[in-house]
Amino acid sequence: MATEADIARSLENWQDEIESAFLYRALARAEKQPALSLVYNKLAATEETHAQFWENKLLSAGHRIPKRKIGWRTQMLAKLATWFGPQFVLPTINAMEQVDSHTYDMQTDTHNTALPVQERSHARLLQAITGSLGTGIEGGTIAQIEGRHRTAGGNTLRAAVLGANDGLLSNLSLVMGVAGANSSSQSILVTGIAGLLAGACSMALGEWLSVQSSRELYERQIRIESREVEEVPEEEEEELALIYEAKGLPETQARALAARMMQNKSTALDTLSREELGIDPEELGGSAWEAAIASFFLFALGAIFPVAPFAILKGFPAMCASLLLSGLALFLIGAGITLLTGRSILYSGTRQVIFGFAAAGITFGIGHLIGVSISG
Repeated sequence: MATEADIARSLENWQDEIESAFLYRALARAEKQPALSLVYNKLAATEETHAQFWENKLLSAGHRIPKRKIGWRTQMLAKLATWFGPQFVLPTINAMEQVDSHTYDMQTDTHNTALPVQERSHARLLQAITGSLGTGIEGGTIAQIEGRHRTAGGNTLRAAVLGANDGLLSNLSLVMGVAGANSSSQSILVTGIAGLLAGACSMALGEWLSVQSSRELYERQIRIESREVEEVPEEEEEELALIYEAKGLPETQARALAARMMQNKSTALDTLSREELGIDPEELGGSAWEAAIASFFLFALGAIFPVAPFAILKGFPAMCASLLLSGLALFLIGAGITLLTGRSILYSGTRQVIFGFAAAGITFGIGHLIGVSISG
């Protein structure tokens, strides 16, 4: 006997499915690429079968099927897709799909059905399509899904520049704060070195945890994919065919290629990991230890500039040398940022120096107030 909670959940699921189907049809109508429009129509058809599943549940519970009404948000997304193209709304729709992709995993009504697998499949497929924004579905999606031609160099450069910048700014602020409290050069040196080591270790640990967590998530996703290859190979083959269709292959070729891939379970898992999840099973996002070590040294590299002058100078000359050396390093980091932003070297370098010295000035003033308060 269905409870009120069961009926309410079925109604909510039914409404979500009819709105998803409505939205996918709108994307199909607005999409100029025939192959991708066909994919959207197939997704809409699947959502309709899901809606029918919940209609049957409601009917078997003796509940009347409400008149179909589409919410204002869904209608607005559909209109925006019509006016400005699917690419305009895909990031929003993709985010919605990622949130909803595991909705059915914990619902007993959908156990032993294809609904949970299909919802996760839709989320992964939409993620792959969204990743092609700005580059075109054929080239962009192939590069993103297959894990080739990625902009790893740009990401590495960004991490290097920002890592050194974090070390420089944090230790410059720390050193100037202690200097403002009228501490001795020896105390400033010890504090600066302690700040360098503490910050570098913290950054290294954070990077290790981040990369290791990503690796563990990837491993879990691959295990789920492996289980689905064993338990529902037809669904995985269908999903793979849809991805190939989204790349631009004709339906018959896409299905033939997907069927050939699924003949060998090991090859199928490797292919699905790359195609659906965007994961290279051999690398899993890189080494956590390499990332941690790199993060440690990049932070330490930036943090050494403010503290180094206090190792050979004392008092006011040491502070001036620290500011001068840090200012030069800040300008160079700003110049490095131009490789990412395309702004002029003078603009980025000067902006970096201004912001860095502003932070140092604030901590110097606070340190001075604290020093006066303690000594007074």
